[in-house]
Amino acid sequence: MPYFKDEHEVYEQLGRLFTELLADEELTARFRTADAIVQFRYRDPDAVVTARLLAAEEARVDLGPTELEPELVLTMDADVAHRFWLGKQSIRMGLLRGQIKAQGPTGKLLKLAPLAEGLRARYRAQLEAAGRADLLDV
Repeated sequence: MPYFKDEHEVYEQLGRLFTELLADEELTARFRTADAIVQFRYRDPDAVVTARLLAAEEARVDLGPTELEPELVLTMDADVAHRFWLGKQSIRMGLLRGQIKAQGPTGKLLKLAPLAEGLRARYRAQLEAAGRADLLDV
């Protein structure tokens, strides 16, 4: 059974992680070094999170349909993304096992992967604050 019952729960948890990132100027500046528009396409349930992380433009996150043209697209089950943000799933192993599909310049992906470490504790705290401790033990 999936961790999230519908796309609204995906946006409430995974989407919120990115929208709240914008409130942290230091983290946003670090993510903008990737200089890319990144789209996360989730399945089961279906949801889309698009982040404009361009060095020369203001950062932006769209949940759902967007007019932003992604340069890097990561497709995976929402459960895989959830485990990744908890630190239970690596991008490398997800790619090797076919759990994560990447389209676009791998150099940009390699720039983003280490930055994710800084969001893991934030994601755990966000789940706890939302009363979703049930999602912490995966």
